[in-house]
Amino acid sequence: MTEVPSLVLLGRFELLAGGEEVALPRGAQRLLAYLAIHHGDAVHRQAAAEQLWPECRRQRATANLRQALWHLRRATDRPVVEPSVDRLRLSPALTVDFRRAVEAAHLVVNPGAPVSPGTAEALVTALSHDLLPYWAEEWLAPERRRWEQVRLHALEAVAQRLISAGAHLAALEAAFTAIAIDPVRETAHRTVVAAHLAQGNCGSALKHYQQYRALLHRELGVAPSSQMTRLVASQAVL
Repeated sequence: MTEVPSLVLLGRFELLAGGEEVALPRGAQRLLAYLAIHHGDAVHRQAAAEQLWPECRRQRATANLRQALWHLRRATDRPVVEPSVDRLRLSPALTVDFRRAVEAAHLVVNPGAPVSPGTAEALVTALSHDLLPYWAEEWLAPERRRWEQVRLHALEAVAQRLISAGAHLAALEAAFTAIAIDPVRETAHRTVVAAHLAQGNCGSALKHYQQYRALLHRELGVAPSSQMTRLVASQAVL
């Protein structure tokens, strides 16, 4: 039985088949990534051509699309794209790390969804990766902004769950991953403070609060919210 191909978009681009990386020209990579990011929805051929090759005239862009499809048809034993007369769709058999991470992130922000430490660790690892870094395509910009918000909300939700479960180190790792994505985001810093306080480390909580306050003043000329200040003050560490 032929192994189902898989596509990696987080941290890098990689198409795998039978455990081996499949070499693809850049045009085929762009088309495959474009379809994968559309979460399996059918995309009009001409719209895809114009998005992927905006610098080309319509006829040239269409020819580039046909060439990319030709390369993708030859790349793997099992098809990775389902073409029709005027639309294209990613094969549902192709697994995509980005799509799995988005689905897991939406699940974890649901307060009723169970999260084990092992599941949380794997999710934090996936959420730590940027979407196709180093690619300069304009069509990726809104997708990256959306992915950033998905990551931040999911990481904070995971961290809160881990604090409640007493897994403080894992909670701190999730919160600091969110801070690496958006260094001035208060809810991520507030989660770090909450994790320290849950451990009884009031000094660490105060130190982090002071560092964050200094960062906000230096970068934005503002102070932390009263909610964050009250969180620290409630433990009599101010």
